[in-house]
Amino acid sequence: MNPELCSGRTLAFLGDAVWSLYVRRWLIEKGEGRGKTLQRLSVSYVSAKAQCRFYETLHAKNFFDEEEEGWFRRGRNGFTGSVPKHTDVQIYKISTGFEALLGGLELAGKEERIREIFDAVTAMEEKQ
Repeated sequence: MNPELCSGRTLAFLGDAVWSLYVRRWLIEKGEGRGKTLQRLSVSYVSAKAQCRFYETLHAKNFFDEEEEGWFRRGRNGFTGSVPKHTDVQIYKISTGFEALLGGLELAGKEERIREIFDAVTAMEEKQ
């Protein structure tokens, strides 16, 4: 499917699921516990604040190409106005953009690029 035919919100909807699956699979492969522990650890990668931080760090390193930045902008600008209670609007918009970028990659069949992003994020997190 052509990601250009989807709205930013649709790309973000898919990207959210893609990112969550990568995180969950990675945690399980690492043997990171069960139930509540897995959920708590996954939140540190799938929360709006975490996704915002990942995007901003990689963006500052010019990690994303123009097509990816386009998907990001579509997701960020497709904001609906509804924000989770403990999240700043700007953070939520950036995280939605990050999810849209991932959704665009998924629809374009660029799984290797998603893996590169995921590997860059996990390497960044392990340094902290």
